[in-house]
Amino acid sequence: MESVGDVVVDVVVDVVGIERALPGDAGEILTLQRAAYVTEAQLYGDPFIGPLVESLDQVRDVVETGVVLKAMAGPRIVGSVRGRLSGSTCLVGRLVVAPDRQGQGIGGALLAALHEAVPEATAFDLFTGHLSGGNLRLYRRLGYRETSRERLQDHLTLVHLRRDADRLRAC
Repeated sequence: MESVGDVVVDVVVDVVGIERALPGDAGEILTLQRAAYVTEAQLYGDPFIGPLVESLDQVRDVVETGVVLKAMAGPRIVGSVRGRLSGSTCLVGRLVVAPDRQGQGIGGALLAALHEAVPEATAFDLFTGHLSGGNLRLYRRLGYRETSRERLQDHLTLVHLRRDADRLRAC
């Protein structure tokens, strides 16, 4: 709520802006990441997946050394994605959206912004778990194609996907 003169009004911020994350954002990004990955941990029956056990120092290091974008709704971080160049391929990781903001296009907007933020990449690679249907649908809708599957444990197979930069320029 915000007061304007003698009138109290509700302030609703639906507009999301995307910008580069700063080291000081690491704590909020970690909190968001943990909230977003709880359902994945439940889906796979594994409370020790990487995004849930990553430390604040590890997140801060990634923000300082890689490309980390954040989606902002007012003062709140509602999404984040990471990218790291390996040769000419951008390795995409930790695409997260606040649980109460999922399904609003924030994840797709973050990926599109990452594609633009790393123009030297010839391809973008990412992975998700085989049971993560929503993630797989999003990535495929955005032009990512499955390249391989990697069975890590009885309960987890990683699906690796790639989007060539040429596909980005054609869109």
